[in-house]
Amino acid sequence: MLIRQAVATDLDALAALFDAYRQFYGQPPDLAGARTFLADRFEHRQSIIFLALDEEGAALGFTQLYPSFTSTRMKPIFILNDLYVVPQARKGGIGKALLNAAAQYGRKVGAARLHLSTAIDNHTAQAVYEANGWVRDEAFYSYDLALD
Repeated sequence: MLIRQAVATDLDALAALFDAYRQFYGQPPDLAGARTFLADRFEHRQSIIFLALDEEGAALGFTQLYPSFTSTRMKPIFILNDLYVVPQARKGGIGKALLNAAAQYGRKVGAARLHLSTAIDNHTAQAVYEANGWVRDEAFYSYDLALD
């Protein structure tokens, strides 16, 4: 298995993974939309994506980081918004490797922290995060304001 930062030439493989990820969260299939969305992220340098590949170069999973900042610490942070591993490759350490790649990248660029949210009923993902040193926030509530 190889974990590396994705580049624009990975777009087709990433779009398929991203579309499967969205479907996991109940969205309808939209491969063209997934490709366009990711192409925009590359074009505008709005995210960092790490890609997991098997020995033959087939895409097994990805994680996507969105940059943000912490005003109180005056440092960058990254929102780990997406993490997905194809079902047939789960429980093989790919999720852990992707989380490690994201953390290494954050440390390299001087980020204060990584942040993620996951569904309350996604116990499998929660177990992976906690097994890899992530700590559930007990100090702050999170709020959203829907705009669409």
